[in-house]
Amino acid sequence: MSHVRVGPRAVMRSVAFLTAGVLAVPALAGCTSEDPAGKPLAEQDVAAAARARIADGGTLRWAVDSVPDTLNAFQSDADATTTRVAQAVLPSMYRMDETGSPRRNPDYLESAKVVETEPKQVVVYKLNQQAVWSDGREIGAADFAAQWRALSGKDSAYWTARNAGYDRIEKIERGASDLEVRVTFSRPYADWKSLFTPLYPKEVMGTPDAFNDGARRTLKVTAGPFAVEKVDTKADELVLTGNPRWWGEPAKLDKIVLRSVPRDERVSELIAGKLDLAEIDPDTAEQVAQAAGPRDAGTGTPLMGPDGTPAPGSGGSALPGPQGRSAAEALRSWAIANGSDEEAAEEETLAREKRRKAEAKQERRRKALSGFEVRKSLEPAYTQLALNGADGPLADERVRRAVARALDREKLAEAVLKPLGLPAEPVGSHLALSGQPAYADGSGALGEQDAKEARALLADAGWVPGGPVKKTEDGEEAAGAEKSEDDEDGKKSDGRDDGTYIVGEDDKNADGEDEKGKDGTDQESGEKHSSGKNTAQGGAPGAYAPKGTAAPAGAAAAPVAKDGKALTLRFVLPSGPGSRALRTVADRISDMLEKIGIGTEITKVPDESYFKDHVASGEYDLALYSWPASAFPATDARPIYAKPVPAADGSLNVAQNYTRVGTDQVDQLFDQAMGTLDQDKARDLLRKADSRIWAAAGSVPLYQRPQLVAARENLANAGAFGFETPVYEDMGFLKKGARGAEAPASPSS
Repeated sequence: MSHVRVGPRAVMRSVAFLTAGVLAVPALAGCTSEDPAGKPLAEQDVAAAARARIADGGTLRWAVDSVPDTLNAFQSDADATTTRVAQAVLPSMYRMDETGSPRRNPDYLESAKVVETEPKQVVVYKLNQQAVWSDGREIGAADFAAQWRALSGKDSAYWTARNAGYDRIEKIERGASDLEVRVTFSRPYADWKSLFTPLYPKEVMGTPDAFNDGARRTLKVTAGPFAVEKVDTKADELVLTGNPRWWGEPAKLDKIVLRSVPRDERVSELIAGKLDLAEIDPDTAEQVAQAAGPRDAGTGTPLMGPDGTPAPGSGGSALPGPQGRSAAEALRSWAIANGSDEEAAEEETLAREKRRKAEAKQERRRKALSGFEVRKSLEPAYTQLALNGADGPLADERVRRAVARALDREKLAEAVLKPLGLPAEPVGSHLALSGQPAYADGSGALGEQDAKEARALLADAGWVPGGPVKKTEDGEEAAGAEKSEDDEDGKKSDGRDDGTYIVGEDDKNADGEDEKGKDGTDQESGEKHSSGKNTAQGGAPGAYAPKGTAAPAGAAAAPVAKDGKALTLRFVLPSGPGSRALRTVADRISDMLEKIGIGTEITKVPDESYFKDHVASGEYDLALYSWPASAFPATDARPIYAKPVPAADGSLNVAQNYTRVGTDQVDQLFDQAMGTLDQDKARDLLRKADSRIWAAAGSVPLYQRPQLVAARENLANAGAFGFETPVYEDMGFLKKGARGAEAPASPSS
């Protein structure tokens, strides 16, 4: 499944006007003795296997979204593939565990401790004595110092995307030995474990030219289990090979080939045998799951096809024919024997032959996919509804809160995750996901889903049901209670009495179509309902309820209007084939907003322009996109929720706050959390910041993103990684006969 996602470390600027106001915050719920962080909703699914069960050698062909424009993870155009390469070829002082928390990486780091707090914070890193760059030089203080100088923000010649944390370092020195690095901070920094991961050699960080251009297409010096062999832009692939100077557990694979394959082409590449591992959408996952389903013991064909009917060749639909005769002749004879004339029989024969060929082709597809399995988990990322508070109706906090409180987040999560067999719980935090230390459900600061309260918030902001929306002479939509020419009897032009609803029409969707099937079955829940007749009163479908009768739950509300204009929000969505789930969610959100009187105008735009030309530039009211969870939210989430500030050139610097909604108090809480070395205090400050972000209603977290991966059945230690950082040296193909593999030992401590 594809969702628009945003990297947490890119920095962009956008020119927009911000209407800032004081955000009221309800009283915060007190913390209970039970840790609200909980545990991850889903475990990783990587077919974990001990190294002894994995064969030596082989090439892993892995689909990625793109061949990166740069291999420097600290540049603004770095992407997810840049990160993947850096994890495989460069040092990381810390890596993420199954809860999304940092854990020391013993391949590079024997220890790291805060040894002083007064007068300055000092951290001493003790490096693994075997850790060397691929050119044989020891990893040491010179590399740490070069990276600090490049990322400190003091030299504008370095085209860096971020300097958070590095700007708090005062100096870096060699410690008591060559294996020690002593880092002194000018100000306390809670997220010091986020630094020097990845760590680049001084050859890359030492000069602006080397930083800006030297590591875009190649990394000549590396220090991981793999090294970069080549970046082939013509073939759209990047090749990693084993690093002969690697001192840790040797890589099981000979090569990892990262191939750029569009999402909608991955099923074809899997069928063609050109991929071993690929993140896929739900439709492809369904095909893979069907191919791996129950099969006939004799023929090896699936017992059931996709629709539950006997699959071709399974014995349920084959037509008999004498030996030695062609299938076409047999079909023709069968058709004539069953009452068809010769011309009709010929047509039926051709049609059946065409179907047989299609079934044969489908069977070949199923056979090709039968060697794969779907590995699924939840990504360390969540999808949110963003509300642009820069101007327009959503500049009013009350309107944003009304939109947020109209949403049934549980139903939205279920719509995406339940069909995939994944936990369908809405996300309760902007700053962490379930299982991470900072996680706590802060949505109570906004309030539960409540259509009545949402309508009250709109009314307080001046948006009230205004009757029919009519066109004025200048073409503008206006709301009012004036009668139309055919409204002499007190009825509106649509024939409805003021304040009434039509019995039996409350089950129609936004297109006016009945949401129940012909047998009265609800298409979403599967439950059966009555035909809609008002049988208790002897009424008929479409009969009017008495004036003043409350509309049934779920009925659309009258449109709200203010100053002669209806409240309609621009909902911008990507149009690509991998964004179908987002569009489904958007349709449901639109239905929920319609029930409180808010209209939506959905605009679908090309994927490549969606974020840059609409979200980042502020050309939207509502949008859906994803943020990754971070182990260091005080550092990484601050630019996402920081209050935009005017830049020197007169533009508005929004950093990554594309909703343009922020407060001084939230900024202060982030700064306090970043500046304390008390982990419990930092966690509590972050939870308070999250509650205030909820109250501001600039964005509404919806659900954790699903992660569906097609993997060869014999590929181990790769797939849906969840929170954990992949262990590249342990990936490989199982030895023949190796099944029921045992999990490998944890690579970190």
